[in-house]
Amino acid sequence: MKRRNILKSLALAPAALAVSPTFAKASELKNVKYKYSLNTSTIRGQKLSLSEIIETSSKAGYDGLEIWISEIETYLGSGKSLSSLKTVLSDAKQTPFNAIGFAPWMAQDPQKSKQGFAQMEKEMGMLADIGCTRIAAPAIGAEGEINVQESAEKYSQLIDLGKKIGVMPQLEFWGAFGPFHNLSQCLSVAVAANNPDTKILPDVYHLFRGGSGFNALKLLSSDAFDIIHVNDVPSGIAVEDLQDKDRVYPGDGIAPYDVITETLGGMSGTKILSLELFNPTYYQQDALEVAKTGLKKTKEMFL
Repeated sequence: MKRRNILKSLALAPAALAVSPTFAKASELKNVKYKYSLNTSTIRGQKLSLSEIIETSSKAGYDGLEIWISEIETYLGSGKSLSSLKTVLSDAKQTPFNAIGFAPWMAQDPQKSKQGFAQMEKEMGMLADIGCTRIAAPAIGAEGEINVQESAEKYSQLIDLGKKIGVMPQLEFWGAFGPFHNLSQCLSVAVAANNPDTKILPDVYHLFRGGSGFNALKLLSSDAFDIIHVNDVPSGIAVEDLQDKDRVYPGDGIAPYDVITETLGGMSGTKILSLELFNPTYYQQDALEVAKTGLKKTKEMFL
């Protein structure tokens, strides 16, 4: 994506200041279409097999899933094949929208980065075989402050690798990860990469936890991202004390979903809303009920 498309609104900012900040409701805009995804972390604690997770997602009514690389490796370790996994997904009418992996491709150490690229290539190959066209690309391996230009060059190389294999990396920031915790850092790398296939992976929790806020979403074009991780942030916990396990269902916390839904509602194309939770309380509950509840609450926010 070109720089002007990633930050399309910057050039319009002076004019925008003179206009009323009132937004139309997302339901009134009708430009964007949503697909609903279950990140498998949401029901990880129930200790289901990957096939059972896929079945649960289908029964709950999701359009597809985000699968973790570690789960695919466990599936293969049980003697099953990528071909059989693709069949399981197809039979359940579940699209593998994205995968979560942790290859250290952005490491400043050249050898670690090289290993990270090799790992990414292997994982992209597995994903291509099951029909998954995206993989999360967090800044794993980075230590201390990142160099934007060097990181951007690596990301552009990763995109080129993804194009060759057919699995595109989604640049991801984590709110509690010092080297790459803020949307501004993510956008800096994305812009500097100057690659037409750049995509970022925002997350409601990480936008809050890393201090990005939510108004910056208004600066993104529709092409900036395909997937957003949806969840919520509970009240009563200091920002610096928040952990992944504290995430709650969308609408059950203090994230400004009015801003989020109105901003996404003004975009075009299709956005994948992927429920990503790690809540130990939910892990004590029936997996199907958790999945159904999460989908219901997500739709209540966005429809």
